[in-house]
Amino acid sequence: MSKNWYILHTYSGYEQKIERTIRRLLSDGELDSNILFDIKIPTQQIIEIRDGKKRSVNQKLLPNYIMLEMDLPDLGWKATCNVIRRIQGVSGFVGTKPDERPRPISSDEAKNLLQQSGDIKGDKAVRVKQSYDIGDRVSIMDGPFKTFSGVIEEINAEKNKLRVNVQIFGRATPVEVDVMQVQKA
Repeated sequence: MSKNWYILHTYSGYEQKIERTIRRLLSDGELDSNILFDIKIPTQQIIEIRDGKKRSVNQKLLPNYIMLEMDLPDLGWKATCNVIRRIQGVSGFVGTKPDERPRPISSDEAKNLLQQSGDIKGDKAVRVKQSYDIGDRVSIMDGPFKTFSGVIEEINAEKNKLRVNVQIFGRATPVEVDVMQVQKA
């Protein structure tokens, strides 16, 4: 037996309610704390930029899913899984039928999800939700090209960077800026 992460499928919007119910079942002794160790709803911080104002929002990485860290025994796994499956709003474990033993996700997948949500050390990705398109006119508000304006030539969403074509000394010059440094003109 070893600890593994399992994915539980839930109804939309029920994630927090199911997490609270599982924690209550653990504290009441209906679920064994030697089998179920941790419950996570992975979220990611997103910065939205609207009308030049920055707003930070936590968004679920896996909407309708909860991660459970469990050490399922060879005998008696069915009782634990049935208690979890009977919770209102639970559809079941991902990738299995109700009478099958749940299959864990790989340790790499679990590590990746937990890193993205910042639950384990690593680069917690803060994504910027942008509403820019190629050809949009923007003003640079920060950095060495402050007060310049130009047209977006390229968008790199992974790095939150924009390549903006600005006029420097009468010449069109492409500069790379962070999404947080610009606003629509």
